[in-house]
Amino acid sequence: NGCICCTVRGDLIRILGNLIKRRDKFDRILVETTGLADPGPVAQTFFVDDETRESFDLDGVVTLVDAKHAELHLDTSEEAASQIAFADVIIINKIDLVDTDALDALKRRLRSMNLMARIEQVEMADAPMEQVLNVGGFDLDRALELKPSFLEPEYAFEWGGVLRLDGKAKFRLQNGPDPVMSAVLEPIRAATTEALMETAERVYTRFSAPGEVLQPGATMSPGETLWTLTLTDADQYEYTLEADQPGLYALFTEHTPEEFDAGFYGDSGADIDVAMEHFFNPEHTHDDTVGSIALELEGDIDGTALNAWMGQLLQTRGPDIFRMKGILAIAGEERRFVFQGVHMLFDGQPGNAWGDQPRASRLVFIGRNLDEAELAQGLRNCRAR
Repeated sequence: NGCICCTVRGDLIRILGNLIKRRDKFDRILVETTGLADPGPVAQTFFVDDETRESFDLDGVVTLVDAKHAELHLDTSEEAASQIAFADVIIINKIDLVDTDALDALKRRLRSMNLMARIEQVEMADAPMEQVLNVGGFDLDRALELKPSFLEPEYAFEWGGVLRLDGKAKFRLQNGPDPVMSAVLEPIRAATTEALMETAERVYTRFSAPGEVLQPGATMSPGETLWTLTLTDADQYEYTLEADQPGLYALFTEHTPEEFDAGFYGDSGADIDVAMEHFFNPEHTHDDTVGSIALELEGDIDGTALNAWMGQLLQTRGPDIFRMKGILAIAGEERRFVFQGVHMLFDGQPGNAWGDQPRASRLVFIGRNLDEAELAQGLRNCRAR
């Protein structure tokens, strides 16, 4: 869903841990996030995880700014503002698409948001290496000024609660904001905040792994599994929590129980009290209307139909489509067509030859209020006959 800041820690720590074993093969590691990401939690990874902190030094955060379209997002997107605020270097790209007055106004705006960053100007993202490497070190003090909770871990779960299980318990939920919810059940040594935070650090990487889908009526057990609860096509859903050994168990959920009017019950139907609970990152929110959609179509597409669809799409939805990019297999063309678009602008060029590779088109859209079914149908309508 684009929220790299919530899910990145587990994946990133695992990847960095694997890379450090081959540290003789490289000098630097570049982490490129999606345009939807808040860079704070990504940078945070290099400070809150002991092994990562000992093995790596964060050189800096570089933010690429679209000179033509930046002003459309700086007032409405928290993530865009965070990308500017946390930057050590700001590279203004596509300066050839704006006039001098507009560029000067943008620089003043960026400077007002971040007095410390170095600002560079480029065309076609052609930034010299010396502008983006050897930045000189991430400024932790400034990060703490921007966000006092910077060193407090952010997790992909919003709630953790401690339950005493003597066999089985029922977890009952109503309809809520999402059709699915991820959860982990884990033994815990005590019903204390300290123990819950220790357990949270032990389980957070599981939320970045694929989950095992459960249908209503199924059983969740403690262990390494990330459970994905299905919450669709009914007014109420019930899952069983089952422990082999009586004791205290921590349940971590992607959303809070309140959002689903959820509760815990024994076999007799009596309420089971939560011994203690903690709400994680309550201030951490995203624009839920913004997201990304990935599409794939096997075989060739008709170039004329594609142009007509893209033209109509940009005319009607251009302001809502922040980014689009992809690789297209156009009928009659031996080479891939690599394209990218930003709002109303669209550009592309031939890529490598297809050769013996299966021909297929892959597109990614990032924007606001995108209709996946509508976009998928539009792409299918471009299939070569």
